[in-house]
Amino acid sequence: MPEGIVLRDSRADTSPVVSDEVKYTTCYMCACRCGIRVHLKDGKLRYIEGNPDHPVNKGVLCAKGSAGIMQHHSPARLRKPLLREGERGEGKFVEIEWDEALRLAGEWLAAARAKDPSRLAFFTGRDQSQSFTGWWAMQYGTRNYAAHGGFCSVNMAAAGIYTIGGSFWEFGEPDWEHTKYFLMFGVAEDHDSNPIKIGLGKLKTRGDAKFVSVNPVRSGYSSIADEWLGITPGTDGLFIMALIHELLRAEKIDWNYLARYTNAAWLVIRNAGAANDGLFARDSTGVPLIATKGGKIRPISNRNAEPVLVGNYELPSGEQAVPAFQLMAERYLDEEYSPERVAERVGIEAATIRRIAAEIATVAFEEEITLDIPWIDWAGRRQEKMIGRPVSMHAMRGISAHSNGFHTCRALHLLQMLIGSIDVPGGFRHKAPFPKPCPPGPTPSGKVTAPNTPLGGMPLGFVKGPEDLLVDEAGNPLRLDKAFSWEYPLAVHGMMHSVIHNAWAQDPAEIDVLFMYMANMGWNSSMNVPDAARYLMDKNEDGSYRIPKFIYSDAFASETVAYADLVLPDTTYLERWDCISLLDRPISSADSAADAIRQPILTPDRDVRPFQDVLLDLGARLKLPEMVTETGAAVYESYADYITRHERNSGIGPLGGWRGADGTGQGRGEPNPHQLEAYVANGCFWEKHFTPAQSYYKFANKSYLEEAVRMGWLAMPSPVVMDIYSETLQKFRLAAEGHGSIQPPEHLRARVRAFFDPLPFWYPALLDGEETAEGEADYPLHALTQRPMHMYHSWGSQNAWLRQITARNPLFIHADTAAEAGIEDGDWIWIISPHSRVKGQAKLMRGVNRDTVWTWNAIGKRKGAWNLDHDAPEATKGFLLNHIISELLPPREDGYRYANADPVTGQAAWYDLKVRIQKCRDGEAGEAAPMFSPQARDHLAAAPDILRYGAEVKGEPSGEPPAAHKDWIGNRTEQAGSASGIRPGHGNRITGQEEEEV
Repeated sequence: MPEGIVLRDSRADTSPVVSDEVKYTTCYMCACRCGIRVHLKDGKLRYIEGNPDHPVNKGVLCAKGSAGIMQHHSPARLRKPLLREGERGEGKFVEIEWDEALRLAGEWLAAARAKDPSRLAFFTGRDQSQSFTGWWAMQYGTRNYAAHGGFCSVNMAAAGIYTIGGSFWEFGEPDWEHTKYFLMFGVAEDHDSNPIKIGLGKLKTRGDAKFVSVNPVRSGYSSIADEWLGITPGTDGLFIMALIHELLRAEKIDWNYLARYTNAAWLVIRNAGAANDGLFARDSTGVPLIATKGGKIRPISNRNAEPVLVGNYELPSGEQAVPAFQLMAERYLDEEYSPERVAERVGIEAATIRRIAAEIATVAFEEEITLDIPWIDWAGRRQEKMIGRPVSMHAMRGISAHSNGFHTCRALHLLQMLIGSIDVPGGFRHKAPFPKPCPPGPTPSGKVTAPNTPLGGMPLGFVKGPEDLLVDEAGNPLRLDKAFSWEYPLAVHGMMHSVIHNAWAQDPAEIDVLFMYMANMGWNSSMNVPDAARYLMDKNEDGSYRIPKFIYSDAFASETVAYADLVLPDTTYLERWDCISLLDRPISSADSAADAIRQPILTPDRDVRPFQDVLLDLGARLKLPEMVTETGAAVYESYADYITRHERNSGIGPLGGWRGADGTGQGRGEPNPHQLEAYVANGCFWEKHFTPAQSYYKFANKSYLEEAVRMGWLAMPSPVVMDIYSETLQKFRLAAEGHGSIQPPEHLRARVRAFFDPLPFWYPALLDGEETAEGEADYPLHALTQRPMHMYHSWGSQNAWLRQITARNPLFIHADTAAEAGIEDGDWIWIISPHSRVKGQAKLMRGVNRDTVWTWNAIGKRKGAWNLDHDAPEATKGFLLNHIISELLPPREDGYRYANADPVTGQAAWYDLKVRIQKCRDGEAGEAAPMFSPQARDHLAAAPDILRYGAEVKGEPSGEPPAAHKDWIGNRTEQAGSASGIRPGHGNRITGQEEEEV
């Protein structure tokens, strides 16, 4: 037996009774929204497992979900409303009662609303209730509202919705059952982890499918890929366009699919310099025109016309036009996109690019899938079979979080359309309530605001042309974050990462109140953290804060809490009602519509309240429309009451299941007072399965489209035509060229014209292109962050069980790159960007692009935050790359600085960071830098030296003290003093020291 192994009593009970009660709810440890069964004994939390009946995870649960126990028992939980008594940033508070907290919040919010509701900036994080918070912002009257997406993956969402009527992740999934070739681009291992793991498990065990991962880093999902392509960050779009080049050159494309389901055949006017150049040719009623095989010009409404995809045609007006497909082919057949021309830049050999393209073509067209499922298309044409191209794709923030991300994501959807693999057997599949028109409605509201007046619609929406922008008469932004302005016209999720800087700079306007929920913008969710802190703490000459009032709500004592004037403590996810709604980000699959709730499993033992309840209370105090009756009484007693009785439109509420007085309605129906009871009885979710005939080709499937209208997802059962060519983008380009009554300011014309190309194109990251003072040679390495599979945002890295897996983060470097810099494994190094520098330790590996370094995000903590000891490894050895990412691009000639973001959508360009690395000198090693002063934590319960849980259930641990150890880095450990790498267990515990359980 290896030394150090201690066997426990062989008579141990292998199936102990751990509970006397089991309740169902929905996990909140990441955004997967898995179903869980929570075991209780004597009313106390004992065990969390997956719900095998749940449509998302089917019983699978990850480390995060299981560790929800320690989230609930976290010493970082806030206990009571707090009022700042020291300076901002110190974290010094006095506890107050809820009546006083709500009175103060109400007074501050009322005063702002009486002047102009947009003097409130209301921004929320990963709260998963954005349809509710957006509705609250609308009733308050502020246009300055957005949620998490703007700094996460809005490029992915906007590109998908403006191109194919849906997008990846929550709104689509690969056809895991039938796909034979799966391409994954830039997906971090915490994203959608359980569904992806289940899907990859199917692929790997079937044995007839290939999994190709395109990612600079080979960790997580990429580590089990059949082929890993370690691409150079920010060049994914160029790689995709090279694949398109090869497919077009070989004519390996689905002509029929393009003609029927996309706008590839629509005629585009060629009239250089004119106001209609690049727009679709239309008949007198506005219907787009196509050319037929007989050379005739016909409207697309002519169901018998057979469109052509190439050629030059004369319109009845005498103008010339060509099919959109021809414009696309002309672009990508250019040698600029050939494998030989792009290979060096993308870091993938030309032969490999050609081979990947050939493999895609072979699987798509020589291994075609046909399902014997008859279906009828939107035009009434019966199809005897469902034809599938078994090539599927999935992508996420890795390709989205660049300043060229929008066009990269659009290019990926073009690739899918070319081979006909969207919503077909074996391809990418839409999830309800998608697909929707490209783009869908409504447009964003907030062009005009007035004292004590709600908005005319929701503050977020989909811009369809310059007329929908939220700008003043001079073309200047109206929103604080500058979303929906000429600088970032398609910022459909807002730009949360710009809020703190712009509020401090009073650009474009002053605000009175900053109100945030569950968004750690004082730390790991901000670029340029030192300056973000300075913006929050900066004062005017009279001693008042430049950002006058800051209200913050969270369940835990994050770094951002320290900067708040008023803290409204939230519950944990096991102590409240929540709604995962079809109005927001549902849990549908490609085969069913689904939504879910959370129910209170436990009663809070602290003086905290659910944030949604608090918002409704504030709404009633402010007498916001739809939140008070004519007599001034609150309409909703609680968020649970809102979930049950609220109607967004007639018969459509937050939940789709068990509607109507008798509870038999699905999708539509009057409110059911027993709706939540029905959800609880069904495991806290509802699912409506589609028929086999409705499950594919949703964009053109008559049965599905009619069902979508019945359910309230679509207004009309019209086909969703996918956009090879974006007329919306062309409208902006024409405005920049001087056409139309609404045009960009002079200094923005060139920017809009360049980036609003109706066809995707590739350009270097803006930070690279504009960083002229210190060039590529000074900062040769791309620097990335991602979250480990067992953690999510900052939540997981304060969790005692998950900390035992990862309690600090190194900078991962390719071994050859490190050797050239004289850096060895474990060395302390400086990571230096043009903006600033941080210090951490090096960890060498080979599964990474040679010119890329990376680390885990949100592991590093400020001392005192999250109620961790000052000597906790997260605070002393963990670091954030956020410190050295500038939130602004270098200044233009006139001194103005754009946000470090995509110029189309405003997506934060987290992954455009370039750095150099340098070994620390003697005396610099031993502690991360920069080091902030400790955050006070007097308002929290004293954290135990050793956090134990369940000792009274399993008995106190026995044996010798823990052996010497080496803490985990990444996914592996080598245990000092033990040949096997295993040491005796000593219970679940962690202190401020680097102690873990193996």
